[in-house]
Parts: sequence; C-alpha cells; structure tokens
Amino acid sequence: MIGLGGLNNKMAETSKEIQDKALEVVEAAKSTGKIKKGVNETTKAVERGVAKLVLIAKDVNPSEIILHLEPLCKEKNIPLVEISSKEELGTAAGLSVSTAAVAVLDEGEGKKVLKDIIIKFKPEEKK
Repeated sequence: MIGLGGLNNKMAETSKEIQDKALEVVEAAKSTGKIKKGVNETTKAVERGVAKLVLIAKDVNPSEIILHLEPLCKEKNIPLVEISSKEELGTAAGLSVSTAAVAVLDEGEGKKVLKDIIIKFKPEEKK
C-alpha cells in the first residue's frame, strides 16, 4: 500500500525503495526514538494520533487482523507502508519473532528518511 494514510482504497504494491526506507526509519527509531510493535499497540498509537508512520506486513494470515489499520490511518492522516514479510518487519523492529504491524512514534535519527517517505506520498494524495 502506498499513500498518505492509505488513501488508495485498493492495496497497491509498495515499491522496494519505499519499503527499504520505511524499514530504515524503524531501525533508527528502535534505538534513538520510540516504536510500538504488534497490531494492538499499533492500533492504540494510531487511535491516539501519536503514530508518525505505520508499517504492516503483507503476508499476515488471516488478513482481517490488520484490515482495520488502513481506514484508521486514512482517518488520522498517518502514512501506511506495506512490507513484504512479517519476518522482515520483526527483524527491523529488533524482535526475534515476526510481527504484523509496527508504529513509529518518535523517529529519532530517522527523521530525514521519514520526511522523504512523506514527500513521496504527497503526489498520490492529490490524485
């Protein structure tokens, strides 16, 4: 999915470049900022409006587990990036297990990369 707050109704393929940048933000934020791991913590962060970026795994089964995050991010105007696998997402978040969702609350040293991601989403927002 690509777009500010998941503005596209259908899940579009997220480019590898955007995925890599989003994972880079998570890796920077886990050591110099703050992240929330897992669907429940991510949902709470989005509902409270404190998430700056949300990442979800594409290979979650059943997909209903994360379906509520797209409209929620759209409502709160939070960028949502779909990552190829939950293992990749878990590794970026510093976990030894996979995770379906991660929310970045404080990007820490990943501030510039997060800004780049948001800029890439802006053209899609105007469509």
